[in-house]
Amino acid sequence: MENQQHEKYEYARRRIKQKKRLYFHFILFLIGSLFFLLVDKIYDIQPFEGWYLWAVTLWFFFFILHFIKVYITDRFMNKNWEREQIDRLVALQDKKIEQLQKKIESENSNTTE
Repeated sequence: MENQQHEKYEYARRRIKQKKRLYFHFILFLIGSLFFLLVDKIYDIQPFEGWYLWAVTLWFFFFILHFIKVYITDRFMNKNWEREQIDRLVALQDKKIEQLQKKIESENSNTTE
């Protein structure tokens, strides 16, 4: 029972850490976007027209990927999902092994007769 409690604690700790990193990423994105806008408008640094929009859009895309990982992918594909998949694959392997053993036994009984 203590092992289950520890697993739950570790899962909760890992999820909180993921969410904390996501929130930090969001704050960094906002500050970085503002910085890019200020550099473009105030300092008039323009390697090419609309460069800061491309930079912010790319960064936003990475933020969305991070969000999807934390709130969608990791939420559903956790330890329980892994265990279910492993159990399903082991059951399939056991079924195939059983079928092969029956086939071998039937072939052996046919050859001995």
